[in-house]
Amino acid sequence: MKNFKILFLCSLFLIVSCSRKENHPYTFYYWKTRLKLDNEEKKALGKATAPYLYTRFFDVDKVNGKFQPVAVITKDKSFQTDKKIVPTVFITNQALLGISADEIKFLAESIHHLVQKKSEEYHLSINNEIQIDCDWTAGTRNDYFKFLKELKRISGKEITCTLRLHQVKDKKQTGIPPVEKVYLMCYSTSSPLENSDKNSILDVNILKSYLSKLEDYPVKKIEVALPIYSWGIVTNHLGKHKLINALSKRDLENPNFRKRSDHEIEVLKDGFYFGSYLNKGFTIKAEEISEEQLEDVIQFLQKKIPHFTIIYYQLDSKFVLDQKF
Repeated sequence: MKNFKILFLCSLFLIVSCSRKENHPYTFYYWKTRLKLDNEEKKALGKATAPYLYTRFFDVDKVNGKFQPVAVITKDKSFQTDKKIVPTVFITNQALLGISADEIKFLAESIHHLVQKKSEEYHLSINNEIQIDCDWTAGTRNDYFKFLKELKRISGKEITCTLRLHQVKDKKQTGIPPVEKVYLMCYSTSSPLENSDKNSILDVNILKSYLSKLEDYPVKKIEVALPIYSWGIVTNHLGKHKLINALSKRDLENPNFRKRSDHEIEVLKDGFYFGSYLNKGFTIKAEEISEEQLEDVIQFLQKKIPHFTIIYYQLDSKFVLDQKF
């Protein structure tokens, strides 16, 4: 009888897990300047169950009072996919400070034209959507929302935008963007450059606190971005920090390192490590995301917004290898 109960519970768990994955189609963000896919990335993208790939086209910043596209994409012949490309553009909050009505129109026109130009130049099959990524604030919200409306008018496309955790929690101050769909960024729960024992990429308790009233958010079409990336936080003798991207706990296995905890080491010998010169006594803390953390977030969100697509950040062989999507 005991064995039967165990078998029943295991079967139930498998059914729930499978149904969870079926309920949530998934795909990826692609956030590199050069569009290029290796075999692992092609394989992971081919298995993705949503028909889109969210691809960063360029960033926008304001330099010496003028809007500038930054790190515009180029394309390698290896970048071939059947997925529809959703152009994504990141705009710094600084670019929106003190923006005039004429500048809002100019910015919308410029972004639309550059997206069109790159799509045609690289023969990209794009979706009828442009996603804008911006960490807007209470001080820039009105102008940012005017820009979103203007971009919709000029492009004739569906304009969507990203949504940070604090913009959900503080929606009265930051406002509700004039779009029909938002992408909830379920990561960056704290700064990696602060002294903290928390995982700065994703602390599930912090996320739950920020999203406790998510079901009340006025925009009802919400897709979910989840992290699969990792990094290392280097701390020097003065307590200053810097990031080394794509570092995992596995990378910390080195005879020149002394293990301080499961995810942190101390450098025992001066030298070049991971492309940086690190001195003896520096520490490296690896932050990565476990399958259990992602499962916890998905189960929490299902109670708030039952139907959503998952977009994993990001498509990179370093991050998709050995993942169970």
